[in-house]
Amino acid sequence: MAKLCLIGRLGKEPELRYTKSNKEYVSYVVATQNPPIADAEPTTTWHYVLSFLPNANNYLRSLKKGSLVYVEANYELRQPDPNADPNTPEGQRQIFLRHENIRVLRQPHGSREDADAE
Repeated sequence: MAKLCLIGRLGKEPELRYTKSNKEYVSYVVATQNPPIADAEPTTTWHYVLSFLPNANNYLRSLKKGSLVYVEANYELRQPDPNADPNTPEGQRQIFLRHENIRVLRQPHGSREDADAE
């Protein structure tokens, strides 16, 4: 088993989607900051995570863009289909992050929870 732990911010609000067989899932994006190397600027990496867990999906859909989150996901690397066009997703190596757990560490600035705390 391969597992990935991320600490970063939601790049946009999680979205409800459907597979070709009409199975519901939620897709969300986490942006992480990589520390600078030598004199270079820090870089941002975008991680696309999929959740097929019905109980988690309702919660995920309530999260707001900019929330600082801790995410645990299963990591799967899929090799390209040798018969596919290399310019299509099927013809390229793909990384799948399957949602396992998420914890909100901090709400985004200007959220209702921040207003209540002030």
